Amino acid sequence: MIIVIVLLAIVFIVLSSTVLKMHPLAGLLIAALGVGIFAGLPIDKLAETIGKGFGELMSKIGLMVILGCVIGAILDQSGAAIKVADVILKLFGEKRPAFAMSVIGAIVGIPVFCDSGYIILHKLNQIVAKRTNKPLAVISLSLSGGLFATHTLVPPTPGPLSAAGNLGIADSVGLVILIGLIVSIPSLFLSTWFAAKYAKNVKIIEAINPKLTEIENRKLPAAWKAFMPILLPILLITLASFAKILHFPENVMRWTSFFGSPLVSFLLAIFFSYSLFPEKAAEKMISCFKSGIEHCGTTLVLVGAGGAFGAVLKETPLKEMVSEWLTRNEMSGIFLLIITFLIAAFFKTAQGSTTSAMVLTTSIIAPLLATLGFVTPLQITLLVMATGSGAMIVSHTNDAWFWVVSQFTGISAKDTYRTHTILTGLQGVVSFLTTLVLYLILV
Repeated sequence: MIIVIVLLAIVFIVLSSTVLKMHPLAGLLIAALGVGIFAGLPIDKLAETIGKGFGELMSKIGLMVILGCVIGAILDQSGAAIKVADVILKLFGEKRPAFAMSVIGAIVGIPVFCDSGYIILHKLNQIVAKRTNKPLAVISLSLSGGLFATHTLVPPTPGPLSAAGNLGIADSVGLVILIGLIVSIPSLFLSTWFAAKYAKNVKIIEAINPKLTEIENRKLPAAWKAFMPILLPILLITLASFAKILHFPENVMRWTSFFGSPLVSFLLAIFFSYSLFPEKAAEKMISCFKSGIEHCGTTLVLVGAGGAFGAVLKETPLKEMVSEWLTRNEMSGIFLLIITFLIAAFFKTAQGSTTSAMVLTTSIIAPLLATLGFVTPLQITLLVMATGSGAMIVSHTNDAWFWVVSQFTGISAKDTYRTHTILTGLQGVVSFLTTLVLYLILV
């Protein structure tokens, strides 16, 4: 019954915004209340659980979203985004802008959460679309697909890193990175193809910024200054991640963790961005703060609502039910990969968070590895890939990633379902099929 309740809640969330024309915030909160009531959770604690889930997710990514919006405004108003776009197009050629954005996304998605990577890079979408005369939705979806291709499969992002740790192969992260890169390649090409074919006619709610021409006519900043707001947070976050993986001395890790936190790394990027404005820097930075904060309000509300829904699901006995079922049933290696993939897909679709889906799935599977015959680092690495592939399926309204792509691209929820949600599902399936092929070849 709990599984039926959760599935009905997901259907309601989708229909409430697309058919009933309800605001997604209302749909998510009603679904959270419904699941809590029908699953038999304590009524007197239900509102507290919803509020706690909202607040916990805000505490994790709220400031990151706000500061990321400010960085986006800085890239926009200083002309740095145009300079970055120029460099990218020179490297890849103006005939392949969608593929260029996918590759950039895939690289950035390795060390950085796809949400923050998209927020940092989203201003490039408009610039590249305008320069190459390509539809903005095609460029944007290519970027989001590239980010997502590596986000769930390649450490040091928390999802695959946590999965590897849960399954006891924390010392084999290098193998996870190598296999993750191989598995993510088909998904990367898929995102470029899908965006070009199915996003070209998607309507953008917000037109391309009319100030772009005005900015283009100004003197652009130097390339190293233009890239700095993007690369500095990425480099600091990457350094902090690899410091933990490679077991740097404790004193070094303390400082790399501090400077590599999203909050501090974003603040440093903003601080150094003053150099992008040769005149009236303080005044223009205040304008960037105002613009960035105004732009991210709706996104924050929807992200928090998704966290509230996920918090209610975590109070239900779903995890215990799945673990008990696996213990009772013997299965082959391929069947275990399939079951792991399906469990991760269920948790992802139900509660929204890719990282949580991977952590929940691997915490269920971990005690059963020896019994089920998965003992070598390669076997377990492929199990991490199956988990990551499942955790791609699918991104919809209870997922912060869905709203980041929708709000920062300027496309409606309905069109986001028709493009982004379908793409994440296809990426998960393609990544899993690649994992099965590697299992048949290597194991």
